[in-house]
Amino acid sequence: MINAAIAGLGRWGRAIVDASVGYDRLRFVTAIEPAIDGARAYCAEHELTLVDDLATALADPSIDAVFLATPHSLHRAQVEACAAAGKQVFCEKPLALHQDNAREMFAACRKAGVTLAVGHNRRFWPSMQALRAIVASGELGTLLHVEGHNSNENSKAVLGGWRLSPEESPGGGLTGAGLHVLDGFVSLMGPIRNVYAQLVPRRQEPPQLDTVSLVLNFTNGVSGTLTTIRMTPFYWRVHVFGTEGSAEVLDEATLVLRKSGLAPEQRIYPPVNALRAEFDAFVDCLAEGRPFPVPEADVLATLAAFEATLLSIQTRTVIAC
Repeated sequence: MINAAIAGLGRWGRAIVDASVGYDRLRFVTAIEPAIDGARAYCAEHELTLVDDLATALADPSIDAVFLATPHSLHRAQVEACAAAGKQVFCEKPLALHQDNAREMFAACRKAGVTLAVGHNRRFWPSMQALRAIVASGELGTLLHVEGHNSNENSKAVLGGWRLSPEESPGGGLTGAGLHVLDGFVSLMGPIRNVYAQLVPRRQEPPQLDTVSLVLNFTNGVSGTLTTIRMTPFYWRVHVFGTEGSAEVLDEATLVLRKSGLAPEQRIYPPVNALRAEFDAFVDCLAEGRPFPVPEADVLATLAAFEATLLSIQTRTVIAC
């Protein structure tokens, strides 16, 4: 059993703790939350020891790992502190807003001999795992293009806090939602060579209204497009096109395969708890030495494209990743 601490008890931090209820390989025993009064009832309900600073949790020898669901700007200092204390680290995406910071975090954890896992939970969707297998098999022929979209009405639910800060969450909906697709693209196609992006803001005060669009070129020659909108109902789509067919994921369980001369084939996969699947992968890293399914190279490639996108939005030019 892995004893873990959760840093940050906002919406997503609580979702992580909730997903652990009844799980027999990892349990949360401590919560780190500066807004301590607002967390007391939740921590009492989940039998969590509540502290208001990370250092207190790191000094506890019974804690094996720390999960970070905190503002992105805090991640580097927190990851490095966890590594120095010999704690295993699971950090929610994005690991950093700059790839150089992310590289230094991985180096610090490597030096300390601890794992640094980055939470990209959509990778654990059965449909996305099936899409990766189809792409890797060569069934689609020569790969030509990939399209992606992630919208989630997030701006209607998030009306305050750090997620509205342009410093913490730049690029409109890209940081919160679009980054899931960007990571999905990298997992399918590898690194991105360059990007041209635009942010169209319609309203900056909450609830925010904007769209972000990217045109991408991958190092393997594939082209791509990505869009994210914060003020529209949830929609997910990742669609890979090749010379022999195309495969499209529409949600965590649905994939549509299209081949010339044949009717589209819809495949429905049994649903999974993606957070529990992340827990399993993390525990397997610690207990069995298995690599975490989101490799360091992919994290850095995604952040390189993210940084290039932000610069492209500012300059309205094509930016190399």
